[in-house]
Amino acid sequence: MKKLFNYFLKGLLLIVPIFLSCYILLLGITWVDNIIPLEIPGLGLAIIISATTFFGYVATFLFLEPLLLSAEKFIGKIPLVNIIYSSLKDFTAAFVGDKKKFNKAVLVVMNKNTNLMKPGFITSEDLANIGLPGMVVVYFPHSYNFSGNIFIVESQNVKQIYSSSADVMKFIVSGGISGSINMNKS
Repeated sequence: MKKLFNYFLKGLLLIVPIFLSCYILLLGITWVDNIIPLEIPGLGLAIIISATTFFGYVATFLFLEPLLLSAEKFIGKIPLVNIIYSSLKDFTAAFVGDKKKFNKAVLVVMNKNTNLMKPGFITSEDLANIGLPGMVVVYFPHSYNFSGNIFIVESQNVKQIYSSSADVMKFIVSGGISGSINMNKS
């Protein structure tokens, strides 16, 4: 009976991550597909991907940046919309585009007496413009969650991690179970 139970647990370890990953991916795809409700499954998703790619192309090659900047200035004057738009734009830009923010993984010494350290990502390296020279902003994602905190710390308490941002994020989000971090430059 004990062997059967162990086989069951091993089966769970194999099936649950695969099933939940596929299920979450399917929910996301279905949600995006239903933004444009059409009779043919997947057509809404295809239209959204195509339209997004087309807008990226048009903005890149037809020099629409002045028009987009004017639209952003207009949005910037609308009180509540400005907060939502600028937050979403900054959040999106942190992951994609030329100004990625989660690309410098670090360990921050939280307590020098116990050598307690916490992994995170530097999102701003110079705070002299707000009167905090020598300080940096570090974002600490929460484990098993898609949220986090930011802390302003002295740059001397920060040690760079020489792993990919994806590996460090996987390490943090999994609570240190998955992924790895490399403290040595190779």
